[in-house]
Amino acid sequence: MAAPILQQPSFLLANLKADSTTKPLLQRCQDLVKIIDDYPAKELHLIFPWLVECVFGSLDGIIAGWNLRLLHSRSNEYNIAMEFLNPSGPMMKLVYKLQAEEYKYEIPVNYLPGPVKACIQEGVLPDCPLFHNKLQFPLSGLLTLNLALNPFEFFMFNFAYCLITPKIHPPGYHGSSTDSAYFVLVDTYLKYFLPSEGVVPPSPFTDSRGSVTAPSPRSSSVSFAGYGVHSPSLLKHHIFHQPSVNADPAAQEIWRSETLLQMFVEIWLHHYSLDMYQKLQSPQVKEPFSPTEEHVLVVRLLVKHLHAFSNSLKPEQLSSSPSAHSHTHTSPLEEFKRVVVQRFVQQKLYLFLQHCFGHWPLDASFRAVLETWLSYIQPWRYTGEKPNPQPDQNRTVPDKWESFVQENLLMYTKLFQVFLNRTVRTDLVNAKNALMVFRVAKVFAQPNLADMIQKGEQLFLEPEHVLHHRQPRGYLTPSQGGSFLSSRQRVMTDVVFRVKSHVYALEGQDCQYKQMFGPELRGGVMKLIQIIAQARQTAKRISDHSNEVAANNSFLSWFGMGASDLNNTFSGAEPEESGECLKKTHEFLDRALENLCQIFKLNQGQLSQLIANLGSSQDDGNCKQLPDCIQGESGLVLTDLGRRQIISGLRRFDIHYQGDPELQPIRSYENALLVRLFYKISSLVNERFGGHMNALCSRPDFLGRLGRHYLGDHDSTVKLKQSPISRRTLERNRQPRLSLRPLASYRTIVLLLLFYVVGALLSLGPISSTLLILTGGFLYGLFMTLFGDKLKTH
Repeated sequence: MAAPILQQPSFLLANLKADSTTKPLLQRCQDLVKIIDDYPAKELHLIFPWLVECVFGSLDGIIAGWNLRLLHSRSNEYNIAMEFLNPSGPMMKLVYKLQAEEYKYEIPVNYLPGPVKACIQEGVLPDCPLFHNKLQFPLSGLLTLNLALNPFEFFMFNFAYCLITPKIHPPGYHGSSTDSAYFVLVDTYLKYFLPSEGVVPPSPFTDSRGSVTAPSPRSSSVSFAGYGVHSPSLLKHHIFHQPSVNADPAAQEIWRSETLLQMFVEIWLHHYSLDMYQKLQSPQVKEPFSPTEEHVLVVRLLVKHLHAFSNSLKPEQLSSSPSAHSHTHTSPLEEFKRVVVQRFVQQKLYLFLQHCFGHWPLDASFRAVLETWLSYIQPWRYTGEKPNPQPDQNRTVPDKWESFVQENLLMYTKLFQVFLNRTVRTDLVNAKNALMVFRVAKVFAQPNLADMIQKGEQLFLEPEHVLHHRQPRGYLTPSQGGSFLSSRQRVMTDVVFRVKSHVYALEGQDCQYKQMFGPELRGGVMKLIQIIAQARQTAKRISDHSNEVAANNSFLSWFGMGASDLNNTFSGAEPEESGECLKKTHEFLDRALENLCQIFKLNQGQLSQLIANLGSSQDDGNCKQLPDCIQGESGLVLTDLGRRQIISGLRRFDIHYQGDPELQPIRSYENALLVRLFYKISSLVNERFGGHMNALCSRPDFLGRLGRHYLGDHDSTVKLKQSPISRRTLERNRQPRLSLRPLASYRTIVLLLLFYVVGALLSLGPISSTLLILTGGFLYGLFMTLFGDKLKTH
């Protein structure tokens, strides 16, 4: 296809808008490739914001764009979009072409994360340097503030924001979030701009001005200092006094990497500040932002890649000093790897996870949040080394990770406590919930990890006087005026300071720290162990009951040897809590108990005695008791204890259908046509002879008893007393009626057919067989009327 003829920018944009509604995606992308190659940056500048919106959608969610989050590999447009948006593809070439001319594109401040927007509206500089030197001050005042972003920042802002824009899934959509075009692009961008090996590839576009340069990079002396940490001096800077910075040629190597990471962290994680999170503890405060499962899965991808990126640091640089002296030997990318997790991600991820732990529904979707947390606290899993053939539970955490554990102490201790509080309110009979408990216990039971955490807590509890005369930042080395022969105490002082600084930065100076291995949490662990033991017993009871029901509902049940009434099924069993799932539940909980004993050094004998006592106190009779209730005006009302008993499966209500038996939903073992036909016939008979039936069943003699046997509801009174219903319902008496619905059961039909076949083999006609059936039914009723009460007593 010939290249488009050069024309005025306004016509170019108008033509592209017209083509977007008429041409297929492949042809549009082919046209855009030629336009990007042939047109100068001055004309491409005007179509860039529209093109970004067409791809990623509008920030308000009204325009869907290419729906990258719903686009999967089985779609015809998947490969087209991936090729166009590749880090070395046409779209990024357009970004670099505009970047060389230093164009700016505005983003309304209202679309920034809550804490960032609040800082700007209060006239305070945000802590993220990404938003410095970019504020535009219109004449109308601060209410219409915008950020002026360069093309790369603008592109990455819209790409990151696409994840948190609400999306409506089309009917019948069953795609997975982890194989969508958006998820794959995030992974591709991370590997390209944050490479574990080599350097970031240079910009593919050059012009007369040379390579694309970094947009006002910060000097290396302040490149990473204080990022992600509450710095009073920084936060007090007014936005009208934005600091100017000097360009550093060395920073050109990583400015795109740093920009991409800061944009991802700010847009995906920075929705909660310490002050905001503390306010969220009040039930009157509305949540400012609620992440989705897809959002959390992308965050986990980011965490895993950052660990791999950081762990690719050369061993000789891993322990080097961050002082200016070492910059002559360390490339900016290597320095970036050294600080990326602690200073760019830690604080915002901690508040993000803490919010998710406290507000996520108590269901299996929490697994995404859990695995994100477990990925962060296990950086040794992403070292690029060959996996150890030892099982996970026997794999010792290397000592070199002790400093990481200490500098992320709250990620281990505080979030474990929050998880513990959450777990005691969860149904652990569910295999998916039991698996999550097992996963956490398994991770914390890794040899050497609990000792590292305990040592970190001891360092935090060191008295304050050990912090005197310390160095202002970093490790103490001879280059800082220390001596390896006399610095052991000072090095310990610096470690104590780093642990305390970490806790105070994330929780505030007035935080009340609760030890993970203290007596209070130990009591919480014992409570969890009791709940696990109760869930194990409940799972076993459900499994036994399910096996009995399965045996009774075999083919032989068609011949009257099994129960067909659905009211007899165990109400606590759900589809995922039966059969093999219950076996997995028992296995997960058993292994979780073992790991918890290992983590907290619990006495196995005491634990066994605790479980044995619990088992002996909950016999079958106790399990059949109603949950704890109080008598209210309209019936029984559950107490908090009763709710916990139901959640843990210890007790339950015997729930039965209490409406008209004739109007129950048609069951799978019934013929729908016959049910409706027999209902109409019995309704006509009951309406015609209802008075006579009442008179017959009201008689106290033998005929009255015989009538009540055929026309009465024997089980209604017993069932109603077992359910929390109103007094008026308890006192309701069912009227005598004829019910033909049992004849619509496939079991009854098969039995009748077999009887007629046997009669035919014995030379009995249909009429004779019918008379025999009616006679047998009458004799059975007569027998039950005479001897039914005696049989029940025995």
